[in-house]
Amino acid sequence: MPHQLLFTEFLNHHFGGLANGILHSVGYTPKYPAAPISNSFAMEILVALFLLAYFVAVRLTLNVEKPSGAQHLAEMTHEFVSGQGESIIGHGYEKFTGYLTAIFLFILLANLMGLVPGLESPTADVVVPLGLAILTFFYYHWHGIKANGFGYIKQFLGPVWWLAPLMFLIEVVSHVARVLSLTVRLFANMFAGDLLTMAFFSLVPIGIPLVFLGLHLGVAVIQAYVFMLLATIYLSLAVSHEH
Repeated sequence: MPHQLLFTEFLNHHFGGLANGILHSVGYTPKYPAAPISNSFAMEILVALFLLAYFVAVRLTLNVEKPSGAQHLAEMTHEFVSGQGESIIGHGYEKFTGYLTAIFLFILLANLMGLVPGLESPTADVVVPLGLAILTFFYYHWHGIKANGFGYIKQFLGPVWWLAPLMFLIEVVSHVARVLSLTVRLFANMFAGDLLTMAFFSLVPIGIPLVFLGLHLGVAVIQAYVFMLLATIYLSLAVSHEH
């Protein structure tokens, strides 16, 4: 039986049977039927609940004359993501702001989970960054097809017709490599940060680990920004009409 966080134990106790039923319905048998919900999945649920509560709080406290702290934070986040989208994507960036904001906040909060005693960063589990990378992969390709129709395929063929088969293969590999790049970058940094912090806390529990907590905080913010930035760049290339 793997080590379970308190929130994971709560979910497995109340919803483990439901999770087993869903997994069995798709032909998958969990390794630990008594604890089908993993720590990383439990932390993802916790992140989603925090974000949902935050969005509801912003919506309920909207006020033009006396904006709340939550509203100020939401406006700052929106302006930051919108600024990135406008400078990189250009015209029509507004339709992507919602996704980019959600992915940025989700990864940021997931990264910061590791700083809270009794919690873990779900992004330190390779499955979570991989899922986010695959989601982003399909998202930007979907919008590339919507923006360019059949002409989107020209991005994969290159300017010379007789090199089109080779260019197509190279481009496919390149786009798949983007998934690997997004996954490894986020996972490796968060896993190393968590491992380093735990190691120093076990060796020297006072003083020095605070330095690594500060580094973890910096890495958490930077990696959330880098993931969002790369997603924005991939979107700009996909929806561009100059292929």
